[in-house]
Amino acid sequence: MNITIIAGARPNFMKIAPIIEAIKQKNAAGVALNYQLIHTGQHYDKNLSDTFFEELDIPFPDINLNVQSGTQAEQTGAIMIGFEKVLVNNPTDLVLVVGDVTSTMACTIVAKKAGLKVAHVEAGIRSGDLTMPEEINRIVTDSLTDYFFTTTSLASETLKNLGVSENQIYFVGNVMIDTLLKNDNRLQQPKLWRTLQLEAKKYLVMTLHRPSNVDGEQQLKALISQLAQLGKDYPIIFPVHPRTKKLLEGLNLNFPNLHYVAPLGYLEFNYLVKYAFAVLTDSGGITEETTVMHVPCITLRTSTERPETCTIGTNVLVGNDPVKITHAFEELLSGNWRIGDIPELWDGCAAERIINHLVDIYKVS
Repeated sequence: MNITIIAGARPNFMKIAPIIEAIKQKNAAGVALNYQLIHTGQHYDKNLSDTFFEELDIPFPDINLNVQSGTQAEQTGAIMIGFEKVLVNNPTDLVLVVGDVTSTMACTIVAKKAGLKVAHVEAGIRSGDLTMPEEINRIVTDSLTDYFFTTTSLASETLKNLGVSENQIYFVGNVMIDTLLKNDNRLQQPKLWRTLQLEAKKYLVMTLHRPSNVDGEQQLKALISQLAQLGKDYPIIFPVHPRTKKLLEGLNLNFPNLHYVAPLGYLEFNYLVKYAFAVLTDSGGITEETTVMHVPCITLRTSTERPETCTIGTNVLVGNDPVKITHAFEELLSGNWRIGDIPELWDGCAAERIINHLVDIYKVS
């Protein structure tokens, strides 16, 4: 059996690493599984791309489409054109996509037009917010997918309610947590730890990249100013996404406790998260990691496709509402933040379940 695996952006790399490892384990056991890894090049900054292959022991891609930057339409079109050529020259039995980035949707469309089966890892999650490009990607991908691998039972129920047959849905757990648990003892203290004289549980980590937070200069300025002032007693470490860096230039957002740093690799960034007092973010994936690490997380979004991080985990949604942000800080600083639990099947074995299901589906021996 031949599987084509798609990776395009930072979150994808964390999700494909355990899947590739599970395939290799099957190979070692004599099961005839082959794969090719396609990197679309959607993220092209070295710290957002190549570093992950090195750190997570992922083989470098068989093919890189080198799409790089552009509008949503430009990236989608370029990925589709490039991936169509790949499929013509590299026959496959199954295209496996992960997550909800542009590459996920674009490659799914191409695969289905080529008459191929598609497996979607992290299927069925929804935020209900159609202003998010990722939500469009999820809806389109799941409307075409053949095999749905879900992170939670809620995601499985969402798919059933949309009319997906129960025998196409496989609740397997969270592959990103597979990667986190496997690498927990490999996390690396970044150089900035000593430079900034950080101490465990005495600093905050912040990430911002969503248009609702960073596209408007006044909104971005007000948000960062409030966060810096509320967290004035703690250093705030802010690895700046390339997109956000451009928007910050000229805003003069300088606070003594706010430290802008370059994007970090997986092992260094998660070291910072693990030992942080709290995380301030508008990322979805980071809320999953903070939940498993029992780190308080204030999410600067009004909706989430990962509600289990709020109902079970350590996450609270505040959007960019100054009142909600202030209340969240009050809870945090009072020491009343809940410890949280870990969702079902977030146990480090999701990728193994996925590959076992595919072996059964295709009767590979």
